[in-house]
Amino acid sequence: MRWCGSLPAWLFRVRRFACQALVCRRRTFVEQVDGLTRRHGQVTERQRSSVTGLGLALAGRAGARMAALLGIRASRNTLLRRVMDLPDPAVEAPVAVGVDDFALRKGQTYGTVITNAVTHKVLDLLPERDAATLAPWLAGHQRIEVIARDRASAYAEAADRAAPQARQVADRYHLWANLVRAVERVVTDHRACLRVPESEPEPEPRWENPLPAEAGNADDAQPVNPAGRVAERRRANHTLAHGLLNSGMSQRAVAKHLGWSRNTVRRYAEAGKWQDMMKGPQAPRTVKLDPYKPYLLRRWEETSGNISGMALLGEITARGYRGGYTQLATWKQRELLPDGPPPPRPPTVREAADWLTRHPDGLTADDAIRRKALLVHCPDLDTTADLVTAFAEMLTLLDGDRLPEWISEAKVAGLPGISTFANGLNSDYAAVHAGLTTQWNSGHVEGAVNRIKMLKRQMFGRAGFPLLRKRVLLA
Repeated sequence: MRWCGSLPAWLFRVRRFACQALVCRRRTFVEQVDGLTRRHGQVTERQRSSVTGLGLALAGRAGARMAALLGIRASRNTLLRRVMDLPDPAVEAPVAVGVDDFALRKGQTYGTVITNAVTHKVLDLLPERDAATLAPWLAGHQRIEVIARDRASAYAEAADRAAPQARQVADRYHLWANLVRAVERVVTDHRACLRVPESEPEPEPRWENPLPAEAGNADDAQPVNPAGRVAERRRANHTLAHGLLNSGMSQRAVAKHLGWSRNTVRRYAEAGKWQDMMKGPQAPRTVKLDPYKPYLLRRWEETSGNISGMALLGEITARGYRGGYTQLATWKQRELLPDGPPPPRPPTVREAADWLTRHPDGLTADDAIRRKALLVHCPDLDTTADLVTAFAEMLTLLDGDRLPEWISEAKVAGLPGISTFANGLNSDYAAVHAGLTTQWNSGHVEGAVNRIKMLKRQMFGRAGFPLLRKRVLLA
């Protein structure tokens, strides 16, 4: 070490080799210091590692912006090149893995992500999602004992071919997703049952002792003590205003002290009780539609009610109406359709399927009532709901020993979607039974897929498979 001014300077002695071959373009070779120098290096290893770290964390454009803030000159292409120069990490020998697909281009190109089911670390990314791509990877890792996968036949084929010693486990999330699709098919086949007939409402009971308002004129009956936030505010303001006035302050002084207008103070001063400040019945408010109501009534009678609201809107707009359709529709519903509001629309196929597959505690009170009416009206959907409940209990409690019984009941029910789902369980029985009896699942793989989606969006279209693979494995 030598001191250069006030700073220490390290001097290294390295060897230089000469090449005696006349055809070699390089005459000399200098020995490199590991971790300090690099052939043709224009930056220090410390700066190189910083640029590489920015590329892994932020990709190209965002990494270049952050590098500029840190005083490092590096383009987005340089950051991406540094990432691509990194070697692949050493792949550990996993005992249990999770396998799932992810979209390179949604709806067009898909790849495969493989994770360690114990450490939840991504082991590798494959450019395809077929058996021919996954089988060689599994064949190179003969210590695998458990493969958690979805219901894709390609992954099952690859596991049977390349890892026969491994136990395949069907993921519970995908089992439930398959069941939901089967229920949607059943509801679609029974969509005519979704129009549940409206039942007559039960009459309200009559009380033996009528309320005080019923004894006289109901229009003259006023509440003795109005309630609500407005009533509380009126009472507090009335007490405050009269307290100041009784202390000898004038109305002008009270208005200045409280920041009110003089008219407000005058109204409180003239009110003997705070209840008098509550607004009573008011005259009906005029709206833009009022001048056109006689014309609308005449047109409704001429057409015997066979005219749409949009047609009426067009006619009165041509006569000068400048309001909106909502005002017209509200008045038409209230005045021209005296039978009351139309019945609620029937549920859609997806809404009905959601009622059948959601936990009862997750339903609103209205949805629970409509679900009950739907099941009473359609026995096939009632059977579907019972099968869904039984499968949900199996899946939640890991009681897969009841699976043969459930498959038999589903086949006997004869519902197209449920029967197809039961046949699929039979064809993949070993993996499904393992998924319903063991703790293994591929939930961590879904988390890796979400992270891959984030990295793809972060790279603004530069996420080719080699670069995406580097970032997923190394970031």
